[in-house]
Amino acid sequence: MDADLAAAYDRCRELHRRHGRTYYLATRLLPAWKRRHVHALYGFTRYADEIVDSTEDLTPAERAARLAAWSDRFAAGLRGEPVDDPLLPAVLHTIAIFELDPADFASFLHSMAMDLTVTGYPTYADLLAYMEGSAAVIGTMMLPILGSSDPTAAREPARQLGLAFQLTNFIRDVAEDLDRGRTYLPDEHLAMFDVTRADLLAARADGHSTPQIRELIKYAVTRAQAHYAAAAPGIPLLTAASQACMRTAYELYGGILDEVAAQGHDVFARRARVPVPRRLAVAARALLTPAGTPVAVPGPAIQPALAV
Repeated sequence: MDADLAAAYDRCRELHRRHGRTYYLATRLLPAWKRRHVHALYGFTRYADEIVDSTEDLTPAERAARLAAWSDRFAAGLRGEPVDDPLLPAVLHTIAIFELDPADFASFLHSMAMDLTVTGYPTYADLLAYMEGSAAVIGTMMLPILGSSDPTAAREPARQLGLAFQLTNFIRDVAEDLDRGRTYLPDEHLAMFDVTRADLLAARADGHSTPQIRELIKYAVTRAQAHYAAAAPGIPLLTAASQACMRTAYELYGGILDEVAAQGHDVFARRARVPVPRRLAVAARALLTPAGTPVAVPGPAIQPALAV
């Protein structure tokens, strides 16, 4: 591996280590040769996210232009043109090795561009359309790297796991997303519990949720649980060397929902985090779990229909 490519992989690994602590811990359970490719995918998604959300000094139009320029460099790299970028060589190398579908990456970048103009979603179906690019395709990107005994059967569970992880992040990060002018709680769900965006902003200012908001978040947790349930059959289908990693990620992301419930579904009181001792215990247990063992869906057995 040449120095530039190695440096690009190192840059992706550092982004993953710094910003994706839960998933980074899980990734350490993969064989070493697979880790760098997972880091590359994380680096790609994180860098795009940083263009959208970590450049507050720029106007939305300037951020859109920056995202478009980076997307153009990525597209040029896919065409085989030289790319001057600190991390794209690693991403392009990973795509080539595993023959990943470029359409998944285009779908992801489209959803990132939506974050520059879309501040809310009227229905859950609208939110799912956004998450098709921002989350579901991450599952299909990852599947060839993780490997599976039955890739066709594992594909939809992999997509569902991407959705489950992202919904978990949305629930945990309601306050942070409001600070960015966005909410990923669909308007139809707010209306079900007589909650408005003004109510969410007031709770953010107060540092505490109202009873109605707590019930809204409790419902959102059941939505995430439904996706975890749909994802669960896919983990035993992964290659044995990848199962400990994904069991750990599955349980730790699900553990965030446990922490949300433990604080009374008040996502404004504090940011829900899985304690370090539990993280380490989960990783150790995953290493000792025989391949093919089913995973347990997080939280109580409340599984509403995915389309609602």
